[in-house]
Formats: sequence, C-alpha cells, structure tokens
Amino acid sequence: MSGFHDVSLPMAFALGAAGGPQWRTQVTQLASGREFRNGMWAGSRRRWDVGGGVQSLADLEQLTAFFEARHGRLYSFRFRDVTDWKSCPLMQEVSALDQALGVGDGVQTVFPLVKRYESGGQTVLRSISKPVDGRVVVNAGDTNLIEGWRFNAALKAIEFDEAPAQGDVVSAGFEFDLHARFDTDTLAVSLDHLNAGRVVSAPIIELID
Repeated sequence: MSGFHDVSLPMAFALGAAGGPQWRTQVTQLASGREFRNGMWAGSRRRWDVGGGVQSLADLEQLTAFFEARHGRLYSFRFRDVTDWKSCPLMQEVSALDQALGVGDGVQTVFPLVKRYESGGQTVLRSISKPVDGRVVVNAGDTNLIEGWRFNAALKAIEFDEAPAQGDVVSAGFEFDLHARFDTDTLAVSLDHLNAGRVVSAPIIELID
C-alpha cells in the first residue's frame, strides 16, 4: 500500500532541481487556423528533476538511499520548492497578515489554508497541505493568536477552538513544503570517474491532495 513518509528530500537536491508549475490544456486547432482551448485541471501541479543536485559521490549515495527508502514511486515525502515556499515574497519575512483565509461569522471554525497568486486581475488559490510545523502564524480580528487554533491536516485548514467573531478577518502566514513523490521506479545513475557520480534523471511530481 502506498503512503506518506514525513521526511524531506535533502535541501541540496532541492537547490539543484529544475522544474516548476504545470497546467494541462487541451488545444483544438481548426482548419482556419483558429483554436479553442479548454483547461483540463482546476489547479496546477509542479514537476522537477533533481538529478542536477548530485555533485559528488556522497550526493549520489545520499539520493540513492533516499530513493531506496521511498521504494521509488511508492511512498511520498516532503519537497521544498526553493522558488516558492512562503506565504509572502521570498525576500520578506512571514507575517500573520500574509494570506486572507476568510471572514468570521461566529459559527465557522475551519478556514482552508491557501496561498493566492494574482496577476492581471486574475487570482488563483492554491491549497496548502504541508505547512512546516512551528512556522505558521494566525491572525483573527487584528489579533495574532498564539493558541486556540491548530492545523487540521485532514481538512488542510486552520481549525479554531472557538469560532472567530462576526466580521473578524482571518489570515495566516506560513512556510510550507510540497507533497511529492518520485515519478520513476528507476534511478538512472552514472559514475563519471572514481570519486564523482551523477544522476541522469530523477523526476519528482507534486501530489494533489
């Protein structure tokens, strides 16, 4: 049975990864040259190849051990996308006001944890399922809350002990990892010379929870 290992791919391989977000769009081109486009996915998913992070024989051994322990594609894990791992711009510090999650009504206690991407008047919401423990801060009604809430992993949401008051804006700031797995059951490696190895390909894909 597949499952999740709550471990992170070593940062050295994340820093050497090549990849990014991917959408799936069906494009139908007519004889006239006009085309129709249909979005197949509600949200994007990310793909990378971390083989470029292998710079030494020690790196090769470490990645091989990680791959073996995950049984190839069988077990998923945490992956840090070094280009996108905060609720705020990368050069800023996380704040509890970074991402608005909703407005209290005195009844609702669960607010999905999301990150917004905005451009040209368009907004895309991305669900965050793997925030980093101890790196989530929450604000409700202009008050930073130290306690009285928790991250509910099953719901991918901030859950309050008591519902925020009517009209209170709920927001959060966080660091996060991605839920990912290897996208191959074969790790293609090469030994260039006695003390240096390289990985020809080690593809990783984000999982949509």
